[in-house]
Amino acid sequence: MSVQERKQRERADRERLIVATARELAEQQGWDAVTTRRLAERIEYSQPVLYSHFRGKREIIGAVALEGATEMAAAVRAAATAADGPRERVTALARAYLDFAARNPAVYDALFQLDGGLAYAQEDTPEPLKDAFAALLESLGEVAGDGVHPGLFTEVFWASLHGLATLTRARRLLPEDAAQRVELLVDRLAVV
Repeated sequence: MSVQERKQRERADRERLIVATARELAEQQGWDAVTTRRLAERIEYSQPVLYSHFRGKREIIGAVALEGATEMAAAVRAAATAADGPRERVTALARAYLDFAARNPAVYDALFQLDGGLAYAQEDTPEPLKDAFAALLESLGEVAGDGVHPGLFTEVFWASLHGLATLTRARRLLPEDAAQRVELLVDRLAVV
C-alpha cells in the first residue's frame, strides 16, 4: 500500500469516526450536545482536524442523514422482501419505517427535521436519499391504485408515516394504538 493510499484510508477512517461519534452523542444527549469542540475531544483529534473533514455541524448532520437514509432503505427493503403479497409488504414497510424512526431518533431528526445542507426531491439530491425514497416506492407503487401516480402516492403514504413517527415520538398518540394506526393507514390508502 502506498503512502497516499494509507493516508486516504486513515482520512476515511477519521471521517467515519466523526460521523459515528456525532451520531452516538446525538442519540444519547440530543443534537444540541453535538458541538465541534465536544466531537474533537471525544475522537481525540484537534478541532482543525475535524474541520478538515467537515465545515461544521451542518455538514456532520448531513453525513449522519445520508448514513441513516442508507440504513432506513435497507430496513424497509428487508421487511418488504420478507413479506408475501402487496398488503403484507406495505404493512411490513410501514412497521419497519416506524421502528427505524423510534430506534434512531437523532438519525431521523438528521434526515427529516434538521438542516444538513442536503437537497431533497431535486436533481442534485444525494443518491442515499433517492434510494431511500425508491425503497418506499418499490412496495408502495404497486398499491397506488389505477390512475394514481406511484411517486405521488408514495409521497402521501410517506408523509403519513412521518406524521405517525413524529406524533408518536412527541407522545401525542397513545402507544397502544400503534398497530391499529398502521392497519388503518394500509386499509384506507393502499389498493390491495
